[in-house]
Amino acid sequence: MEQLSRWFPVVGQVRSVGVGGLRRELQAGVVLCAVVVPTGLGYAAAAGLAPVVGLYASIVPLVVYGLIGLSPVLVVGPDSSLVALIAAVVIPAAHGDARRAVALASWLALLAGLLCVLAAVARFGFLAELISAPVRYGYLGAIALTIVVSQVPATLGLADRPESMLGALRTVARGWSHQQLHGPAVALAGGALVLAVALRRLDRRLPALGVVVVAAIAITAATHLTRHGVAVIGALPRGLPLPRWPGVGAHDLPALFGAAVAAAFIVFADTAVLTRTYAARRGDTADVDRELLALGAANVVCGLLQGFPASCSQSRTPVADEAGARTQLSGLVAAAVIATMMLAAPRLVSDLPQAVLAAIVIVAAWRLVEVRALARLWRTRRGEWFQAVAAFLAVALLGPLVGIGVAVGVSLLAFMRKVWRPYATELVRVDGLKGYHDVLRHPEGHRVPGLVLYRFDAPLFFANAGWFAADLSRRVEATPGVSRVVVTGEPITDVDATAADELALLAERLQRRGVELAFAELKGTVRDRLEPFGLVERLGRDRFYRTTGEAVHAYVRDHEVDWHDWEDDDSGGTATPTS
Repeated sequence: MEQLSRWFPVVGQVRSVGVGGLRRELQAGVVLCAVVVPTGLGYAAAAGLAPVVGLYASIVPLVVYGLIGLSPVLVVGPDSSLVALIAAVVIPAAHGDARRAVALASWLALLAGLLCVLAAVARFGFLAELISAPVRYGYLGAIALTIVVSQVPATLGLADRPESMLGALRTVARGWSHQQLHGPAVALAGGALVLAVALRRLDRRLPALGVVVVAAIAITAATHLTRHGVAVIGALPRGLPLPRWPGVGAHDLPALFGAAVAAAFIVFADTAVLTRTYAARRGDTADVDRELLALGAANVVCGLLQGFPASCSQSRTPVADEAGARTQLSGLVAAAVIATMMLAAPRLVSDLPQAVLAAIVIVAAWRLVEVRALARLWRTRRGEWFQAVAAFLAVALLGPLVGIGVAVGVSLLAFMRKVWRPYATELVRVDGLKGYHDVLRHPEGHRVPGLVLYRFDAPLFFANAGWFAADLSRRVEATPGVSRVVVTGEPITDVDATAADELALLAERLQRRGVELAFAELKGTVRDRLEPFGLVERLGRDRFYRTTGEAVHAYVRDHEVDWHDWEDDDSGGTATPTS
């Protein structure tokens, strides 16, 4: 049984809740179904696909991840963070051909899934961390805006389905000027929006979107609004999808591969955030690579069963959690209920208006906007707020496919900026405090005569080695009578070849000025990296000190400096970065 639970964690999850917990899992599955159906239908329509494809893309991931996923509450399926990306590829390339649109979306799921599997096998789950939180806020905010604007024509009863956000705005403007807005559709969409928001504010545990769907279908059927031109989704095809290799031309694959890489990055990010969040709540540790493997498998199977890319859902996972789900049995129950509906009652949602479906997508997409997080960044980290804005503008103006690349680039540039120009300072002695401390925080501190204690808070590598040497040289020139420089190297975690060469040149320049170069608190692994370059022998092994206090003690002894305060340091004081 333990071996079975290893491959299929749901077995162990169900055993842990016991018979008493099964009823709760069944109830949570039904509640989850009420949210999965409308969002699945809506996301498919937003991606330029037939609504039934959204149900295929809901059932398959629920089953595959439900069997092999580790998290007991994670819900996998269509997600708003992927919809705009799918639409950017499918709508222009399908040329109005519904079968080709499904084939393109299925290939996208297949490729994204394979990339996730490969990343999991290679243990590349850390790649999810290439997208910083501020950049993710901006990216998702732009995705939400793109989705909302693209659905506005449908909420107004307009027949056109534009391919871009600008096209959607033009369609709305044209419909407004030509008085083509459809009154009943506008009323239904507006009522759906108001009801969904009101129910969520009343009780977040309520399946608000499910209630909206039932109410809209009932009103449409009772008042025969289809006779007044209200467009509905119609009856779904009876039955479940059969395995089929998605047929597209070889010339389509390069564009699909680029989109698949972007989709995989989104899945990486969603997986890392949600799995860690819910694992922390349970007091467990998250295995991001194993979760990526499960997500990849779900996408591969989804691609073979006429679905489209799926991810961890940031909107439906909380629903399952609040409904009492503690195992993946709830997801399997939801999949079974949806499959039963498609087999036995495919006309159950046939009277759902297209305008209401668009309103559902708008409500779901709007949850992506992190208003509070952005406001907090504006107050606390203005630079990171501008990173979020940059990612937002990139996606909004260039589209999600290019935008995800720009978003990753912004994250990397922000990281490079921090290590390219890191914090550096001199250390001084402070009366009454043990150790050596930042002179900028303690301007009243005392410098050791003729000695510069220099702290550099980053690894030394090709991008910052020149700045390190220039900054240190500037400080030496600004300090009269310097005879030794000690680099307190505890924060330095690495030295690459370029930095080693720069250190050698720096040592020569300082030596010509009569200044010695030494190191204190350098990690053993970093010192080992300096050995092959001959720096340890060139500087002298006696110029590498275990502590800053030891380095000061040696300097005072070697140069016979009149400095009495060092005796109170216990010769073991260390630089204190936080003081």
